Amino acid sequence: MRCAFVASFLVLCSVGIVPVAAYADDAPKLDCKDPQTQMMMNACAGRDFEGADAALNAVWPKAVAAARKQDANIADETKASGVPSAEEALRESERAWIAYRDAQCSYEGYAAFGGTMQPMLGTECKTRLTEARIAELKEAMKGLGN
Repeated sequence: MRCAFVASFLVLCSVGIVPVAAYADDAPKLDCKDPQTQMMMNACAGRDFEGADAALNAVWPKAVAAARKQDANIADETKASGVPSAEEALRESERAWIAYRDAQCSYEGYAAFGGTMQPMLGTECKTRLTEARIAELKEAMKGLGN
């Protein structure tokens, strides 16, 4: 009896999975040049943010390396004065920036509070601020002689 139940359950599950898998192939492709629905616009905003975040993650190790290089030049001075190293200051800045970005972008989403645009507005804000952060880090690295 138990084997028959398990076999029936497995057959029902496989019958339910096949139509879902077939439907997934029919899903529209994401065209971010001309998104046709709010859901697509939200997905495109997410894709843009993923790209900006990946670019930030590529710049970050370079910024840390520049800060470490600066620390090698001023280690005695920072220790004597009791201030954080350049790397510590950079990491503190990044933590504060992430908190700011998330709070600001949550706030900006309120322009469409409760609507389908709210996630898109927040995500577009994250992309914009992340791209600005990349420019800030690159400019700071120039100031450190990199």
